Amino acid sequence: MIWGLLCYLMWGLFPAFFPLLQPATPMEILAHRFVWTLVFMLLLLAALRGFKQLRVITARQWWIVAAAALLISVNWGLYIYAVNNNHVADAALGYFVNPLVSVLLGVIVLGEKLRRLQMVSVGIATIAVVVLTVALGSPPIISLSLAFSFGFYGLVKKQVRLTPIQSLTAETLVLAPIGLIYLGFLQSQGTNTYVQLGAGHAALLMLAGVVTALPLLCFARAAQEMSLTSLGMVQYITPVIQMLWAVFVNNEHIEPARWVGFVLIWIAVIVFIVDLVGHRPPRVRRVKKLH
Repeated sequence: MIWGLLCYLMWGLFPAFFPLLQPATPMEILAHRFVWTLVFMLLLLAALRGFKQLRVITARQWWIVAAAALLISVNWGLYIYAVNNNHVADAALGYFVNPLVSVLLGVIVLGEKLRRLQMVSVGIATIAVVVLTVALGSPPIISLSLAFSFGFYGLVKKQVRLTPIQSLTAETLVLAPIGLIYLGFLQSQGTNTYVQLGAGHAALLMLAGVVTALPLLCFARAAQEMSLTSLGMVQYITPVIQMLWAVFVNNEHIEPARWVGFVLIWIAVIVFIVDLVGHRPPRVRRVKKLH
């Protein structure tokens, strides 16, 4: 589960990074993420002498990768918009809802089975999401869009038969040309902040590639080795961190009902972790005893 924990911890800290890229607009930041993530991945492949890995990708896998790239681009764009417009709490709600989407897709599409404690955990989390949604007082469009775009991204990634490096490089190969075209358009309009606001701003936009790639590499590995249900429940780490950031750093107002949902989410996560620990493979238990 270490890969899932790492990616969700890094994603939880994203609200600290993306406001640093302003006054670049969400679309400009998104374009730079496409381009610089590809640059980072190509450098990584060069260091590992792994370019031949791309030549073995089949046409079918390229179509799956393209679908994954489309879904993650929608998710990235919505998230940048939310974080840079003081909607961190709405983004957090989206990632509270997303594990339920993942569990639903795992059960309905992949035929994954839920154990008793897992069903209890999902039930508690469902109640929490209802409480959180009602607290908003209006349909949480941003939150639901984030939840479903990333939920389907996780489902598609389960179908990708590539290594994490192959998969992410292929995704950004699909997206980077779109990013370059948009950045070219901004340059023609004289609104490209990358060339207007100095080396520090340009470096931060370039760093967005590394910040994007590292958690996605961890997620790709986790998606291959964990059930979609387990992967979805571990994701609650991200919105918990983001909710704390919204309250204590952004000073966003959180209604009492949201705090009720917040506590329920933690109870759901604890129940799910107890189930995971109780159902570790026997080999894992023996190894631990030997140490």
